[in-house]
Amino acid sequence: MPAKILVVDDDAAIRRLLRTTLLRADYTVVEADDAKGALRQAAVEHPNAILLDLGLPDRDGLAIIPQLRASGDVVILVVSARDAVDEKVAALDLGADDFVTKPFDTEELLARLRVALRHQGVSGTTQKIVRRGDLSIDLDRRIVCRGGDELHLTRKEHDVLGLLAGHIGRVVTHERILAACWGADEDPRVEYLRIVIRNLRQKLEAPEPVGSVIANELGVGYRLRSDL
Repeated sequence: MPAKILVVDDDAAIRRLLRTTLLRADYTVVEADDAKGALRQAAVEHPNAILLDLGLPDRDGLAIIPQLRASGDVVILVVSARDAVDEKVAALDLGADDFVTKPFDTEELLARLRVALRHQGVSGTTQKIVRRGDLSIDLDRRIVCRGGDELHLTRKEHDVLGLLAGHIGRVVTHERILAACWGADEDPRVEYLRIVIRNLRQKLEAPEPVGSVIANELGVGYRLRSDL
């Protein structure tokens, strides 16, 4: 059966655009134009994913993310004109899986939705072995290979890469990475994380990479690309 997507937006034109885009991609679509309707539709329709605008007429979209998350195993993709870093971080910390800023490219939105849906219902690490291009990341054994050759990573590099690989295609915030990979006793700082990411990119990428394996969501966090 096709995945069911709940579109929540008070702008009728945006809802039409998203409905047309989703139907073309063979999804089933239900809609809501406010927070109350979103919560009702989520409870009744049990969608696989929710495309959520934040600027709703009756409540701020951020306020209902925890309720939508608690309503069941659902992907939450925020689609909003708000582009402030603190808004994106807040949405992700509250339980959103990803954040797309309006105006958006429909093909990119569909790609991000596909990635999130692939990992629906799996918490923590999503696969035992993650493969992207010529990279192979064995999450259990902490072995990373490129083109069949094992790469030598430090403990912190393994920790960070494992966390990103466990949420492949989705943004992991700086705060979440630092808390998981450094802990309170190590005085974690974003500067330390940037150094680890830089070293990981140097080790993971082929001599002539098409693009960075680890994408930077400016001011928010990092994402292990799923389109390689």
